Amino acid sequence: MKAVEIMYTFKDYYHNEVKLSFDDHPFSNKPKHVWVICKFNDDWLLTRHKDRGLEFPGGKVEKGETAQEAAVREVMEETGGTIDSIRYIGQYYVAGKGGNIIKNVYFAEIKELIPQDTYYETEGPVMLKKVPENVRQNKLYSFIMKDGVLSYCMEFINIGLLKKRL
Repeated sequence: MKAVEIMYTFKDYYHNEVKLSFDDHPFSNKPKHVWVICKFNDDWLLTRHKDRGLEFPGGKVEKGETAQEAAVREVMEETGGTIDSIRYIGQYYVAGKGGNIIKNVYFAEIKELIPQDTYYETEGPVMLKKVPENVRQNKLYSFIMKDGVLSYCMEFINIGLLKKRL
């Protein structure tokens, strides 16, 4: 018997259609983007993008690397965080006005933060005890944090489905 697939469909901050699934790579086995929800000790680890505001680290998969390798690299570049453990949790597809984007979402536990001379396009690590439930109207947060991807992924992580999957 085939498992029931759950697909969440909603609009993002810019009214593009988004499809999110916690299944194994439902849109692409080689996504070109990653997003990493990070936990360091008991805090959430974000970064402050110079233009967009607070967000979890992420970015593009470079030529010759896997999506998971890109996730590890992006966390290091944007926060100085070294990853203790990382798990794929889902993938989403954005039907954007300028093109389609497929992004893997990971959950990572951070071992340590190493100060860096540069954090590339970000201003480095930002620690939060709690990610606010409604960041949509909060100008401190990036548009990436302002749609259902964040809320569904946080729910997935918080209710322990990730641990059951392992």
